[in-house]
Amino acid sequence: MPRVKTNVASHARKKKILNKAKGYFGGRSKLLSAARETVDRAQRFSYIHRKQKKRNFRALWIQRINAAVRDFGFSYSRFMDALNKAGIEINRKVLADMAVNDPQGFEGLVKKLQSR
Repeated sequence: MPRVKTNVASHARKKKILNKAKGYFGGRSKLLSAARETVDRAQRFSYIHRKQKKRNFRALWIQRINAAVRDFGFSYSRFMDALNKAGIEINRKVLADMAVNDPQGFEGLVKKLQSR
């Protein structure tokens, strides 16, 4: 069997790690073992935070909706219950956007629910 030289492949693997580590401080961007640890950690955090980002935005939308409906004597949970009972299917992202950018439309929606 012929001998296999792995120089090209190993150099490419090292280069890939060091490219991902660009901008890190000191040896973290220059030394392979330190760069590998830092990149692995960074990728782990980025995976976790991609999931958390969705949770954080949902929490933000809920806070905005709650703040907006408090002016009309509703709580968030009562407002969402009234929406469901009225058969209005608007997601929290759109409701939060309405509360911030279209207060008149949001007020109309709340008034419609209050009259029921």
